[in-house]
Amino acid sequence: MFAYYLELALRSLKRNRVLTALMVMALALGIGATITTLTVLRLLSGDPLPQKSTQLFYPQIDPNAKEGYIAGQTKPAPTMTYVDAMNLLHAHRATRQLAMALSQAKVLPQQGGDHPFFSDAVMTTADFFAMFDAPFQYGGGWTAADDDNGAQLVVIAGFLNDKLFGGANSVGKTVRLNDHDFRIVGVLKPWAPQPRFYAQDLGGRSYGDGDAAFLPLKTARAIDMGPQDTECYAAVSDIKHLETAPCMWLGVWVELADDAAAAGYKSFLSSYAQQQIALGRFQRSETAMLDLMGWLRDQQVVPDDVRLQAGLAFGFLLICVVNTVGLLLAKCLRRSQEIGVRRALGATRREIFTQFMVEAAIVGMAGGVLGLLFAELGLLGIRHQPAEYASLAHLDLGMFFFTFVVALAASLVAGILPAWRACVLAPAPQLKAA
Repeated sequence: MFAYYLELALRSLKRNRVLTALMVMALALGIGATITTLTVLRLLSGDPLPQKSTQLFYPQIDPNAKEGYIAGQTKPAPTMTYVDAMNLLHAHRATRQLAMALSQAKVLPQQGGDHPFFSDAVMTTADFFAMFDAPFQYGGGWTAADDDNGAQLVVIAGFLNDKLFGGANSVGKTVRLNDHDFRIVGVLKPWAPQPRFYAQDLGGRSYGDGDAAFLPLKTARAIDMGPQDTECYAAVSDIKHLETAPCMWLGVWVELADDAAAAGYKSFLSSYAQQQIALGRFQRSETAMLDLMGWLRDQQVVPDDVRLQAGLAFGFLLICVVNTVGLLLAKCLRRSQEIGVRRALGATRREIFTQFMVEAAIVGMAGGVLGLLFAELGLLGIRHQPAEYASLAHLDLGMFFFTFVVALAASLVAGILPAWRACVLAPAPQLKAA
């Protein structure tokens, strides 16, 4: 029976080619705009580490002065001093813990004719790779003992390994960073979480190819590598001595196994702030501990204009659906005599309703195919914009299938009223008019 409805629908659509083209175009424009904005929104608001994002937390404390502080309303500082970060790490209250800062490293290729270049680097501690599930192609990370000893070690990204060593296993080889030699202990597989969550509020990019080099924090500071973002809450005479200066520049992440562990760490964090107040270091007692997705929301990774564009696209799709309803109704009225004849020959209201819904579904699928083309054109335009995430704006397999889900849903919604109008037509007046 479905094949019969399909044949009737195709005949009807062919008889009114202009009307059919208008319906398909209306739906395609709305679908294209919606899929384009949804793809960007999904890219920006996605979970960069879904397998363990609920176990990762970003603790915050606040060493700032009392001035301007309102209890319960003032947010704690997003970064920490070196002293506080080391105190939290050495307390070992979490399954894993790390301190980190973003930096830049000057890379000197071993080939004599190649020029030095700068790459993004991370100064961090040993738990970074295990905590964030960074995959290794060769070798591995360094140890906590290497952190303490200031070992001249480095983990490099796969793209840097390709550039310097042609993709070969470079573990044990030497790379020169900031005019110092570092022994490579690990090479990462392609790894660039989107968004780059660990860079939030540390002065780094939120999207892109990821960082090129990862160095032990103590080692990096020993060769005067500086953080990209520093905020001092008191007068500083020498910014080079960040380990003792009243400056916040380190982000701290902790991994906690369950809710009970998270509650325990939050209590520990509050106790630590009170202890520092008693020692005269702190004047504010505010603390916070957000999980990974909560931290990204707090940092407003998704720009407001992207959410606005998504809302406007859905509004535009609604307008397109309403227009399609009008066109289908007009088509239905033109076919009232045909419907009367079919009813007189024994077709039930259900069969008439099904016939028109099949016709609407065909229009929707055609609109979905054309909408995919419009979405690709929209994403191509985004990829040419000067935005961090522009190069990542591609239609993946999930959004490809979702396009047809949206198309089918929109067309069926648009087809309900015309189909109902067709099935309630009384056959007798239509036969007399015929």
